[in-house]
Amino acid sequence: MTTSKKIGIWMDSESAHFMEFTDEPKQDAEIESTFTHEAKEISLGKNENIMHNKEQHQQADYYKRLGEVIKNYDEVLLFGPTNAKAELVNLLKTDHHFDNIKIEVMSTEKMTENQLHGFVKDHFSKTSH
Repeated sequence: MTTSKKIGIWMDSESAHFMEFTDEPKQDAEIESTFTHEAKEISLGKNENIMHNKEQHQQADYYKRLGEVIKNYDEVLLFGPTNAKAELVNLLKTDHHFDNIKIEVMSTEKMTENQLHGFVKDHFSKTSH
């Protein structure tokens, strides 16, 4: 019997925090979108079409980088306070590389580091029984 590779990803539209679910402690990782709130503020003074196109391109790149991480797991928990997780799942559903990956989505508020880890541990502990 092989062990399922599991990861929890707390995300919003600007960053994603990865917490691999394993028996031994692992270093967390993070990916940030290149289109931050500050970049949006700067772009607002420019042509709105240009800003919108740039935002879409950078958001697509952010989701692509998240997808590259997700491909390495069997079970994924996406959670966080915004709709970004649902947008990512909708995008992943169109790619057959993700057909055999169990992806769950849950809405949560912002959490401390300890709360994030506890949430992931609790979720995967319940689903593995």
